[in-house]
Amino acid sequence: MTNNLLQGKKPLLLYIHGFNSSPLSHKANVMVEHCLQHRPDIKVLVPQLPSFPTEAAALLKELVEKHQPDYQIGLIGSSLGGYLSVWLNHTYGLPAVVVNPAVKPYELLLDYLGEQCNPYTNERYQLEAHHVEELKALDVKKIERPRDFWLLQQTDDEVLDYRQAVSRFAGAKQTVEQGGDHSFVGFERFTPSIIDFLAL
Repeated sequence: MTNNLLQGKKPLLLYIHGFNSSPLSHKANVMVEHCLQHRPDIKVLVPQLPSFPTEAAALLKELVEKHQPDYQIGLIGSSLGGYLSVWLNHTYGLPAVVVNPAVKPYELLLDYLGEQCNPYTNERYQLEAHHVEELKALDVKKIERPRDFWLLQQTDDEVLDYRQAVSRFAGAKQTVEQGGDHSFVGFERFTPSIIDFLAL
């Protein structure tokens, strides 16, 4: 807080949801409720991301550039949102907590080509090969400042190989728990620590 006040900036938390998810996701709601109850000074943004990577990246870029002059921004990225958080960190230097993050989503999504339906929004859309290439274009080859990241990872993630994330975020703060699943069971245990790590 003091750091933010010294800079004359207000705190902002940007939550980035995963593939076929939405602002209605459990972890997003946990953070919104925590900030409402304990840190109402924090502006919380949980945008509904477009289903296609280039459009999602453009929206995130627009939000960051709009708020960065007046706000100290911290990121939470879940799954595909973790991948996008690495890109935002590379572009703008923002700290991020990444939760069961996707490391190579452009490989994973090859299995999802074709018609998709977002279970939260009921949006139907076609995922095509060029969308996977758009995602690959956002890849950051090397994380230059691992200290900007905190990895929250559970080993029984049924969607992603947790070892990829442990390797990707070598040198970052890491909390790797045995068991759990892709949703990250018990996420609410970490809410105050996340705010502290992001210096909001």
